[in-house]
Amino acid sequence: MTQPTPAPLHTRTLGQLWLAIFLVSFPFGILSFVLPIYGRALGASAVEIGGLFSAVALVPVVVRPFLGRALDRWGRRPFLLVGLAGYVVAMALFCVATSVLMLTVARFFQGLGQAFLWLSALTIVADIAAATGRGRDFGFIDEAVNRGALIGTVIGFTLLGVLPRFDIDTRQVWFWVFAGFTLPAVWALWAGWRGVGETRPAAALRSLASRPVSPQLFTLMGIVCLTGASGAMVWPLLMIFLQDSLGANLTALAAAYSPAALISAFLPSRMGRLADRFGRRPLMIAGLVVGACASILIPHLRSVGLLAVLWAVESIGYAASIPAERAFVADIAGEDTRGSSYGLYTFAYFLGALVGPLAGGWLYDHAGHAIPFYMNGLGLLLGGLLVAAALREPRSLVAQAQAG
Repeated sequence: MTQPTPAPLHTRTLGQLWLAIFLVSFPFGILSFVLPIYGRALGASAVEIGGLFSAVALVPVVVRPFLGRALDRWGRRPFLLVGLAGYVVAMALFCVATSVLMLTVARFFQGLGQAFLWLSALTIVADIAAATGRGRDFGFIDEAVNRGALIGTVIGFTLLGVLPRFDIDTRQVWFWVFAGFTLPAVWALWAGWRGVGETRPAAALRSLASRPVSPQLFTLMGIVCLTGASGAMVWPLLMIFLQDSLGANLTALAAAYSPAALISAFLPSRMGRLADRFGRRPLMIAGLVVGACASILIPHLRSVGLLAVLWAVESIGYAASIPAERAFVADIAGEDTRGSSYGLYTFAYFLGALVGPLAGGWLYDHAGHAIPFYMNGLGLLLGGLLVAAALREPRSLVAQAQAG
Protein backbone atom coordinates (compact mmCIF):
# COMPACT_ATOMS: atom_id res chain seq x y z
CA MET A 1 0.00 0.00 0.00
CA THR A 2 1.40 3.38 -0.99
CA GLN A 3 2.14 5.69 1.91
CA PRO A 4 0.76 9.24 1.62
CA THR A 5 3.34 11.85 0.68
CA PRO A 6 4.04 14.17 3.61
CA ALA A 7 3.31 17.85 3.13
CA PRO A 8 6.36 20.00 2.27
CA LEU A 9 8.05 21.72 5.22
CA HIS A 10 6.91 25.15 4.01
CA THR A 11 3.24 24.16 3.73
CA ARG A 12 3.11 22.16 6.96
CA THR A 13 4.95 24.70 9.10
CA LEU A 14 3.13 27.70 7.69
CA GLY A 15 -0.22 25.99 8.17
CA GLN A 16 0.40 25.10 11.82
CA LEU A 17 1.85 28.53 12.53
CA TRP A 18 -1.27 30.06 10.94
CA LEU A 19 -3.50 27.96 13.22
CA ALA A 20 -1.62 28.91 16.40
CA ILE A 21 -1.67 32.62 15.55
CA PHE A 22 -5.33 32.47 14.49
CA LEU A 23 -6.34 30.99 17.85
CA VAL A 24 -4.23 33.28 20.01
CA SER A 25 -5.60 36.35 18.18
CA PHE A 26 -9.22 35.93 19.31
CA PRO A 27 -9.11 38.68 21.99
CA PHE A 28 -7.19 41.25 19.94
CA GLY A 29 -10.20 42.96 18.37
CA ILE A 30 -12.36 43.06 21.47
CA LEU A 31 -9.52 44.47 23.57
CA SER A 32 -9.20 47.46 21.26
CA PHE A 33 -12.89 48.22 21.85
CA VAL A 34 -13.51 47.38 25.50
CA LEU A 35 -10.18 47.88 27.29
CA PRO A 36 -10.37 51.71 27.21
CA ILE A 37 -14.03 51.63 28.23
CA TYR A 38 -13.55 49.06 30.99
CA GLY A 39 -10.53 51.02 32.21
CA ARG A 40 -12.63 54.19 32.32
CA ALA A 41 -15.33 52.27 34.29
CA LEU A 42 -12.62 51.37 36.81
CA GLY A 43 -11.70 55.07 37.18
CA ALA A 44 -8.75 55.35 34.78
CA SER A 45 -7.83 58.73 33.29
CA ALA A 46 -6.92 59.17 29.60
CA VAL A 47 -3.22 58.98 30.54
CA GLU A 48 -3.80 55.77 32.54
CA ILE A 49 -5.72 54.28 29.60
CA GLY A 50 -2.74 55.18 27.42
CA GLY A 51 -0.57 53.44 30.02
CA LEU A 52 -2.56 50.22 29.53
CA PHE A 53 -1.49 50.27 25.90
CA SER A 54 2.08 51.26 26.73
CA ALA A 55 2.35 48.36 29.20
CA VAL A 56 1.97 45.83 26.41
CA ALA A 57 4.89 47.45 24.54
CA LEU A 58 7.25 47.59 27.54
CA VAL A 59 8.57 44.02 27.38
CA PRO A 60 9.17 44.05 23.60
CA VAL A 61 11.13 47.28 23.92
CA VAL A 62 13.35 45.82 26.64
CA VAL A 63 14.00 42.32 25.31
CA ARG A 64 13.66 42.29 21.53
CA PRO A 65 17.14 43.58 20.58
CA PHE A 66 18.62 40.73 22.63
CA LEU A 67 15.90 38.23 21.78
CA GLY A 68 16.58 38.43 18.06
CA ARG A 69 20.20 37.47 18.64
CA ALA A 70 19.04 34.60 20.85
CA LEU A 71 16.81 33.31 18.03
CA ASP A 72 19.82 33.19 15.72
CA ARG A 73 21.85 31.33 18.33
CA TRP A 74 19.34 28.88 19.87
CA GLY A 75 16.56 28.61 17.29
CA ARG A 76 13.03 29.87 16.76
CA ARG A 77 10.81 27.15 18.27
CA PRO A 78 11.57 27.56 22.02
CA PHE A 79 10.79 31.27 21.90
CA LEU A 80 7.61 30.69 19.88
CA LEU A 81 6.34 28.37 22.63
CA VAL A 82 7.26 30.85 25.38
CA GLY A 83 5.29 33.52 23.52
CA LEU A 84 2.21 31.33 23.20
CA ALA A 85 2.43 30.45 26.91
CA GLY A 86 2.65 34.17 27.74
CA TYR A 87 -0.71 34.74 26.07
CA VAL A 88 -2.28 31.92 28.10
CA VAL A 89 -1.12 33.60 31.32
CA ALA A 90 -2.31 37.02 30.11
CA MET A 91 -5.81 35.77 29.28
CA ALA A 92 -6.08 34.07 32.68
CA LEU A 93 -5.08 37.33 34.39
CA PHE A 94 -7.61 39.32 32.36
CA CYS A 95 -10.30 36.99 33.73
CA VAL A 96 -9.68 38.14 37.31
CA ALA A 97 -8.70 41.78 36.68
CA THR A 98 -10.79 44.10 38.87
CA SER A 99 -8.56 47.20 38.98
CA VAL A 100 -6.44 49.33 36.69
CA LEU A 101 -3.31 47.84 38.29
CA MET A 102 -4.45 44.29 37.57
CA LEU A 103 -5.28 45.23 33.98
CA THR A 104 -1.78 46.67 33.66
CA VAL A 105 -0.21 43.45 34.96
CA ALA A 106 -2.26 41.39 32.49
CA ARG A 107 -1.14 43.70 29.70
CA PHE A 108 2.47 43.23 30.82
CA PHE A 109 2.17 39.47 30.38
CA GLN A 110 0.45 40.02 27.06
CA GLY A 111 3.50 42.08 26.11
CA LEU A 112 5.73 39.19 27.15
CA GLY A 113 3.81 36.85 24.88
CA GLN A 114 3.88 39.42 22.11
CA ALA A 115 7.63 39.94 22.42
CA PHE A 116 8.42 36.26 22.00
CA LEU A 117 5.63 35.07 19.71
CA TRP A 118 5.66 37.66 16.94
CA LEU A 119 9.41 37.92 16.62
CA SER A 120 9.63 34.11 16.37
CA ALA A 121 6.74 33.96 13.90
CA LEU A 122 8.18 36.64 11.61
CA THR A 123 11.57 34.93 11.61
CA ILE A 124 10.03 31.51 10.88
CA VAL A 125 8.16 32.91 7.89
CA ALA A 126 11.34 34.56 6.62
CA ASP A 127 13.15 31.21 6.99
CA ILE A 128 10.66 29.15 5.00
CA ALA A 129 9.36 31.62 2.39
CA ALA A 130 10.86 31.94 -1.07
CA ALA A 131 12.32 35.37 -1.82
CA THR A 132 9.65 36.05 -4.46
CA GLY A 133 6.81 34.86 -2.19
CA ARG A 134 7.57 36.62 1.06
CA GLY A 135 4.95 39.32 0.71
CA ARG A 136 2.27 36.69 0.14
CA ASP A 137 3.36 34.57 3.13
CA PHE A 138 3.60 37.51 5.52
CA GLY A 139 0.16 38.60 4.33
CA PHE A 140 -1.10 35.06 4.98
CA ILE A 141 0.02 35.32 8.61
CA ASP A 142 -1.52 38.78 8.91
CA GLU A 143 -4.79 37.24 7.76
CA ALA A 144 -4.56 34.69 10.57
CA VAL A 145 -4.32 37.53 13.08
CA ASN A 146 -7.19 39.46 11.56
CA ARG A 147 -9.49 36.47 11.10
CA GLY A 148 -8.91 35.38 14.68
CA ALA A 149 -9.57 38.89 15.94
CA LEU A 150 -12.72 39.13 13.80
CA ILE A 151 -14.17 35.87 15.12
CA GLY A 152 -13.15 36.73 18.68
CA THR A 153 -14.80 40.13 18.39
CA VAL A 154 -18.06 38.56 17.26
CA ILE A 155 -17.92 36.08 20.14
CA GLY A 156 -16.99 38.81 22.61
CA PHE A 157 -19.74 41.20 21.60
CA THR A 158 -22.26 38.37 21.60
CA LEU A 159 -21.32 37.58 25.20
CA LEU A 160 -21.38 41.28 26.10
CA GLY A 161 -24.88 41.51 24.71
CA VAL A 162 -26.29 38.28 26.16
CA LEU A 163 -24.73 37.98 29.63
CA PRO A 164 -26.15 41.25 31.10
CA ARG A 165 -29.67 39.86 30.48
CA PHE A 166 -29.00 37.37 33.27
CA ASP A 167 -28.41 40.17 35.81
CA ILE A 168 -24.64 39.65 35.69
CA ASP A 169 -22.61 42.72 36.65
CA THR A 170 -19.87 44.25 34.51
CA ARG A 171 -16.98 42.50 36.25
CA GLN A 172 -18.59 39.07 35.92
CA VAL A 173 -19.27 39.71 32.25
CA TRP A 174 -15.60 40.63 31.81
CA PHE A 175 -14.59 37.38 33.57
CA TRP A 176 -16.67 35.14 31.31
CA VAL A 177 -15.58 36.87 28.12
CA PHE A 178 -11.89 36.35 28.88
CA ALA A 179 -12.42 32.89 30.31
CA GLY A 180 -13.72 32.08 26.83
CA PHE A 181 -10.57 33.51 25.25
CA THR A 182 -8.26 31.53 27.53
CA LEU A 183 -9.30 28.21 25.95
CA PRO A 184 -8.23 29.08 22.37
CA ALA A 185 -4.93 30.38 23.79
CA VAL A 186 -4.30 26.95 25.35
CA TRP A 187 -5.18 25.29 22.03
CA ALA A 188 -2.76 27.63 20.24
CA LEU A 189 0.04 26.56 22.59
CA TRP A 190 -0.76 22.92 21.83
CA ALA A 191 -0.80 23.57 18.06
CA GLY A 192 2.59 25.29 18.23
CA TRP A 193 4.06 22.47 20.31
CA ARG A 194 2.83 19.72 18.01
CA GLY A 195 3.07 21.35 14.60
CA VAL A 196 5.90 23.90 14.36
CA GLY A 197 9.42 22.53 14.18
CA GLU A 198 12.76 24.29 14.17
CA THR A 199 13.47 26.34 11.01
CA ARG A 200 16.80 28.00 11.82
CA PRO A 201 19.04 27.80 8.73
CA ALA A 202 22.44 26.13 8.91
CA ALA A 203 24.13 29.48 8.27
CA ALA A 204 22.87 30.70 11.65
CA LEU A 205 25.06 28.13 13.40
CA ARG A 206 28.18 30.17 12.59
CA SER A 207 29.72 32.58 15.07
CA LEU A 208 27.64 35.71 15.70
CA ALA A 209 30.55 37.99 16.45
CA SER A 210 31.14 39.64 13.07
CA ARG A 211 27.77 39.60 11.36
CA PRO A 212 26.92 43.01 9.85
CA VAL A 213 23.44 44.50 9.98
CA SER A 214 22.23 46.32 6.88
CA PRO A 215 22.34 50.15 7.06
CA GLN A 216 18.96 50.05 5.33
CA LEU A 217 17.58 48.25 8.38
CA PHE A 218 18.59 51.13 10.65
CA THR A 219 16.90 53.56 8.27
CA LEU A 220 13.74 51.46 8.34
CA MET A 221 13.93 51.31 12.15
CA GLY A 222 13.76 55.10 12.33
CA ILE A 223 10.75 55.17 10.02
CA VAL A 224 8.98 52.39 11.92
CA CYS A 225 9.62 54.04 15.28
CA LEU A 226 8.07 57.27 13.99
CA THR A 227 5.01 55.64 12.43
CA GLY A 228 4.58 53.21 15.34
CA ALA A 229 4.53 56.10 17.81
CA SER A 230 2.08 58.14 15.76
CA GLY A 231 -0.28 55.21 15.21
CA ALA A 232 -0.19 54.10 18.84
CA MET A 233 -0.98 57.69 19.83
CA VAL A 234 -4.60 57.38 18.66
CA TRP A 235 -5.71 53.75 19.06
CA PRO A 236 -6.25 53.86 22.85
CA LEU A 237 -8.39 56.97 22.45
CA LEU A 238 -10.28 56.13 19.28
CA MET A 239 -13.29 54.41 20.85
CA ILE A 240 -13.67 57.09 23.54
CA PHE A 241 -13.37 59.89 20.96
CA LEU A 242 -15.93 58.31 18.65
CA GLN A 243 -18.37 57.76 21.49
CA ASP A 244 -17.97 61.38 22.54
CA SER A 245 -18.16 62.89 19.04
CA LEU A 246 -20.71 60.59 17.35
CA GLY A 247 -22.70 59.48 20.38
CA ALA A 248 -22.47 55.90 19.09
CA ASN A 249 -22.61 52.85 21.34
CA LEU A 250 -20.22 49.91 21.13
CA THR A 251 -22.57 47.87 18.95
CA ALA A 252 -22.78 50.63 16.32
CA LEU A 253 -19.01 51.11 16.35
CA ALA A 254 -18.43 47.37 16.00
CA ALA A 255 -20.82 47.27 13.03
CA ALA A 256 -18.97 50.19 11.44
CA TYR A 257 -15.69 48.34 11.81
CA SER A 258 -17.01 45.11 10.26
CA PRO A 259 -16.16 45.95 6.61
CA ALA A 260 -12.62 46.93 7.62
CA ALA A 261 -12.27 43.73 9.63
CA LEU A 262 -13.33 41.62 6.65
CA ILE A 263 -10.88 43.44 4.40
CA SER A 264 -8.06 42.83 6.88
CA ALA A 265 -9.01 39.16 7.15
CA PHE A 266 -8.82 38.38 3.43
CA LEU A 267 -6.78 41.03 1.58
CA PRO A 268 -3.19 41.02 3.03
CA SER A 269 -1.92 37.91 1.21
CA ARG A 270 -3.27 39.27 -2.08
CA MET A 271 -1.66 42.65 -1.50
CA GLY A 272 1.51 40.78 -0.52
CA ARG A 273 1.54 39.23 -3.99
CA LEU A 274 1.54 42.74 -5.43
CA ALA A 275 4.53 43.59 -3.24
CA ASP A 276 6.28 40.47 -4.54
CA ARG A 277 5.61 41.54 -8.12
CA PHE A 278 6.04 45.32 -8.08
CA GLY A 279 8.35 45.87 -5.11
CA ARG A 280 7.96 46.68 -1.43
CA ARG A 281 8.35 50.47 -1.45
CA PRO A 282 5.29 51.42 -3.56
CA LEU A 283 2.99 49.38 -1.32
CA MET A 284 4.57 50.76 1.86
CA ILE A 285 4.21 54.35 0.67
CA ALA A 286 0.60 53.88 -0.43
CA GLY A 287 -0.39 52.35 2.90
CA LEU A 288 1.17 55.13 4.95
CA VAL A 289 -0.40 57.89 2.86
CA VAL A 290 -3.86 56.30 3.05
CA GLY A 291 -3.50 55.84 6.82
CA ALA A 292 -2.47 59.48 7.21
CA CYS A 293 -5.48 60.78 5.28
CA ALA A 294 -7.83 58.58 7.33
CA SER A 295 -6.42 59.81 10.63
CA ILE A 296 -6.71 63.48 9.65
CA LEU A 297 -10.35 62.99 8.58
CA ILE A 298 -11.51 61.15 11.72
CA PRO A 299 -12.09 64.31 13.85
CA HIS A 300 -14.41 65.65 11.14
CA LEU A 301 -16.72 62.62 10.97
CA ARG A 302 -20.36 63.19 11.75
CA SER A 303 -21.90 59.79 10.97
CA VAL A 304 -21.19 56.12 11.65
CA GLY A 305 -21.69 55.32 7.95
CA LEU A 306 -18.83 57.58 6.89
CA LEU A 307 -16.72 56.08 9.68
CA ALA A 308 -17.30 52.61 8.17
CA VAL A 309 -16.13 53.84 4.75
CA LEU A 310 -13.06 55.51 6.24
CA TRP A 311 -12.09 52.43 8.24
CA ALA A 312 -12.47 50.24 5.14
CA VAL A 313 -10.18 52.46 3.06
CA GLU A 314 -7.65 52.60 5.89
CA SER A 315 -7.65 48.80 6.13
CA ILE A 316 -6.82 48.53 2.44
CA GLY A 317 -3.83 50.78 3.02
CA TYR A 318 -2.52 48.74 5.94
CA ALA A 319 -3.12 45.47 4.09
CA ALA A 320 -0.83 46.85 1.40
CA SER A 321 1.93 48.25 3.59
CA ILE A 322 2.45 45.79 6.44
CA PRO A 323 3.27 42.59 4.47
CA ALA A 324 5.51 44.65 2.17
CA GLU A 325 7.36 46.15 5.14
CA ARG A 326 7.97 42.77 6.77
CA ALA A 327 9.11 41.25 3.49
CA PHE A 328 11.53 44.16 3.02
CA VAL A 329 13.24 43.23 6.29
CA ALA A 330 13.74 39.66 5.05
CA ASP A 331 15.05 40.97 1.73
CA ILE A 332 17.83 43.02 3.32
CA ALA A 333 18.74 40.54 6.10
CA GLY A 334 21.13 37.66 5.61
CA GLU A 335 19.75 34.23 6.45
CA ASP A 336 22.12 34.06 9.41
CA THR A 337 20.90 37.38 10.89
CA ARG A 338 17.14 37.14 10.41
CA GLY A 339 16.39 36.88 14.11
CA SER A 340 18.62 39.85 14.91
CA SER A 341 17.15 41.89 12.05
CA TYR A 342 13.55 41.27 13.06
CA GLY A 343 14.51 41.88 16.68
CA LEU A 344 15.79 45.35 15.83
CA TYR A 345 12.91 46.09 13.46
CA THR A 346 10.23 45.15 15.99
CA PHE A 347 12.16 46.88 18.79
CA ALA A 348 11.89 50.13 16.86
CA TYR A 349 8.15 49.68 16.36
CA PHE A 350 7.46 48.92 20.01
CA LEU A 351 9.67 51.76 21.18
CA GLY A 352 7.30 54.03 19.30
CA ALA A 353 4.29 52.10 20.62
CA LEU A 354 5.55 52.58 24.17
CA VAL A 355 5.79 56.36 23.90
CA GLY A 356 2.84 57.02 21.59
CA PRO A 357 -0.12 56.15 23.87
CA LEU A 358 1.19 58.27 26.75
CA ALA A 359 1.81 61.22 24.43
CA GLY A 360 -1.62 60.75 22.85
CA GLY A 361 -3.35 60.66 26.25
CA TRP A 362 -1.62 63.87 27.35
CA LEU A 363 -2.47 65.67 24.08
CA TYR A 364 -6.10 64.48 24.30
CA ASP A 365 -6.49 65.86 27.82
CA HIS A 366 -4.52 69.09 27.43
CA ALA A 367 -4.26 70.13 23.76
CA GLY A 368 -7.60 69.07 22.32
CA HIS A 369 -9.36 65.85 21.39
CA ALA A 370 -8.52 66.14 17.68
CA ILE A 371 -4.80 66.90 18.08
CA PRO A 372 -3.56 63.27 18.44
CA PHE A 373 -5.29 62.35 15.16
CA TYR A 374 -3.67 65.26 13.31
CA MET A 375 -0.26 64.39 14.77
CA ASN A 376 -0.69 60.79 13.66
CA GLY A 377 -1.53 61.91 10.14
CA LEU A 378 1.59 64.07 9.96
CA GLY A 379 3.74 61.23 11.33
CA LEU A 380 2.46 58.75 8.74
CA LEU A 381 2.93 61.24 5.89
CA LEU A 382 6.49 61.88 6.99
CA GLY A 383 7.07 58.14 7.16
CA GLY A 384 5.87 57.75 3.57
CA LEU A 385 8.23 60.50 2.41
CA LEU A 386 11.15 58.84 4.18
CA VAL A 387 10.38 55.47 2.59
CA ALA A 388 10.41 57.13 -0.84
CA ALA A 389 13.61 59.07 -0.19
CA ALA A 390 15.75 56.77 1.93
CA LEU A 391 14.93 53.09 1.27
CA ARG A 392 16.33 51.11 -1.66
CA GLU A 393 15.29 47.58 -2.58
CA PRO A 394 17.96 44.94 -3.35
CA ARG A 395 18.60 44.89 -7.12
CA SER A 396 18.60 41.11 -7.38
CA LEU A 397 15.08 40.90 -5.93
CA VAL A 398 13.83 43.68 -8.21
CA ALA A 399 15.19 41.72 -11.18
CA GLN A 400 13.53 38.51 -9.98
CA ALA A 401 10.20 40.28 -9.56
CA GLN A 402 10.39 41.80 -13.03
CA ALA A 403 11.31 38.44 -14.55
CA GLY A 404 8.32 36.82 -12.78
